[in-house]
Amino acid sequence: MIHLRPGAAFQRAAALALPRRPARSTLPALRLGRHALTPLALCLSQAAFAQSGTAVDGTAQSPAQLQEVRINAGTEKDVGFAPTEAQTAGKMPMRRLETPQSVGVVTREQMESRQITNLQQALQTVAGVSPVNFGRRGVDDLNIRGFRSTESVLIDGLVQSVGMWTRLNPYGYERFEVLKGAASVLYGQVQPGGIVNAVSKRPRREALTEVGVEVGSFGQRTLQADLNRPLNESGKAAFRINAQVANSDDPTDFIYRRDRWIAPSLSLDLGPQTDLVVFATYNQSQWMRQQGVTPYGTVLPNRNGPVRRTLYTGDPSFGGYDIETKSLGYALEHRFSPALTLRQNVRYETEGGTGNLVANSTLQSNQRLQNRTATRQYMDDEMLATDTSVLAKFAALGVQHQLVAGLDARTGKSWLGRRTCSIAPMDLFNPVYGVAARCPAGLTIDAPERLTVAGLYAQDQIRLTPQWTVLAGLRRDWSTNTIDDRIAREKTRQKDSATTLSAGVVYEFVPGWAAYASYGESFLPVSGTSFSGAPFVPETGKQWETGLKYEAPDRSVTGSLALFDLKRSNVTTADPVNATFQVQTGTQRARGLELEVGAELQRHWKLTGAYTYTDSEVTRDNNAAIVGKPLNLTPRSTFALWATYQLPQMPQLTLGAGARHVTRQVGSYPFSLPAYTVVDLSVGYTGPSYRITAGVKNVFDRAYYDGAINANVVSPSLPRNFSVGLTYFF
Repeated sequence: MIHLRPGAAFQRAAALALPRRPARSTLPALRLGRHALTPLALCLSQAAFAQSGTAVDGTAQSPAQLQEVRINAGTEKDVGFAPTEAQTAGKMPMRRLETPQSVGVVTREQMESRQITNLQQALQTVAGVSPVNFGRRGVDDLNIRGFRSTESVLIDGLVQSVGMWTRLNPYGYERFEVLKGAASVLYGQVQPGGIVNAVSKRPRREALTEVGVEVGSFGQRTLQADLNRPLNESGKAAFRINAQVANSDDPTDFIYRRDRWIAPSLSLDLGPQTDLVVFATYNQSQWMRQQGVTPYGTVLPNRNGPVRRTLYTGDPSFGGYDIETKSLGYALEHRFSPALTLRQNVRYETEGGTGNLVANSTLQSNQRLQNRTATRQYMDDEMLATDTSVLAKFAALGVQHQLVAGLDARTGKSWLGRRTCSIAPMDLFNPVYGVAARCPAGLTIDAPERLTVAGLYAQDQIRLTPQWTVLAGLRRDWSTNTIDDRIAREKTRQKDSATTLSAGVVYEFVPGWAAYASYGESFLPVSGTSFSGAPFVPETGKQWETGLKYEAPDRSVTGSLALFDLKRSNVTTADPVNATFQVQTGTQRARGLELEVGAELQRHWKLTGAYTYTDSEVTRDNNAAIVGKPLNLTPRSTFALWATYQLPQMPQLTLGAGARHVTRQVGSYPFSLPAYTVVDLSVGYTGPSYRITAGVKNVFDRAYYDGAINANVVSPSLPRNFSVGLTYFF
């Protein structure tokens, strides 16, 4: 039987638990072997390659030899509420203090403390991120720094499938890292606001069996398990399997969700110089999409009175979504020497199924009858993504370098068949269900798409002095997108290429305090042509950022302050001459301030908090009414705080509380969504081999709207909801 460390509420089993962070050691060197690295060791290892540096206690240190750093060591590289490392900004573990860009991290412990069930909830405490609600449609919708970033969610550094019809399961991930701002140098075709990188659970050296059950409001029922077993004496060969079955209903009539998910992984012992992890996932999701309701009678007046928030404006007889996703891949790393490492990540993914949707259209002039559209969709996607890179550490021109260079590529095909149907309007105040939709016999959209993308990249971290670090990167991308429109009997091929760069500098003016400045670029191909037949050029993003970062000597507190200015160009907007076409003359801008803090204080308090101020606007558009207006779903200010307190008299008991405040924001011009404040509470008790948790979200049952799909739909939030969980460790 595994016993938990006293008071380790909401943490992993003791077999995986790490002790409280010690004060920094004054040892000048640390040998890294094949055993699990502690957070302290990982923190120190970042400076180990420097020929000259600053000792961890701030005193001068003699030149150090290059040390071996395991990129995929198979252990939790950082945990808790004040993580000091992230690997997304450099495709290698880097101290956040030495990264000239803002990086938010949500660890496993934070997710368990807050009883997270989806990615949007997980990112609520990350500055600059606005999880948005497009009608609980089954996809992870979010904005980063004012720009939609739904398609910039990566898994282990690789982009997801072409279609992206499902959402991530947080139970399968150790942590989420958010790299904010333009990030194309390392990740290619991404949206300008930033990326989210989900770091998967992988086999560990220690045995663990975890089985949990959770029940809650609106029919929530979850059963999950996490099993890890070493397969040899060293533990380098190990097997891990995560699985979850989750069912839930919804306060909105007829809405449900059913998920079946499993993720096995196997690490092989190929010798001390080579690490290989083979992994697979299977997920089946069935759900009825929550469509939202009209803004008239919710956030705007309706002459007939208020519209019920829980009203379902679709029709259950039309059906819902049924999507199956499968993936298979591996992560390979070979260390030729402590200074040279070859890495390759590969994932093959398929996704397919059906999706039936009855959606809101315009509201009739009597503000009572809701026009609707009905669509039957058929999806079939597959993609192969690879990333092969070299990590080299060397000295040149009297300074130390840590260079990452590589080639990433993906090829995939996506097919979306669609039948556009007609359905009668709904009386919002006297709804009738079971209304038949009239659908054509054939498809109205039948357009297979094939995408091929490749990119060469290089990024160098240069330590000029113990205090000064430079990070510079360059990338060249090529992409080909072919669309075969079988209805119009037209085939179009669009080729794009782009060069992007990034540069940043960090100055650690005193130990633990660093100032930084950076510049980055992004690009994203745009499908389609103008009236003249010319293909659209890629959208581009450019960002300037400066800020200040802090890391306490004992690593119990981390903090960051960032100022950013982000511009998006080549945005499509209506052609003023040819009404059914578009031109690329639109530009948008977001400027702001972000503040993040994470802390583990006095052995009893832990907290994570974020504040964001964003001044966004449409700077150029052919729709003059929105020029100068804020970007949709981008509040001026957001604030989030979550804290836990472990009772000194009863260390097995931990209390948690948090609050989020979002100011007024444009839903879809011209209406706005009112400001709101939400409070959450939790309690956890940890016994010798079990953990009991209970939580309530939206304690004061605040009725608010946190999303808008378009001018016809706003998305109601969830009311107050409860959950209780029990987890056993064996």
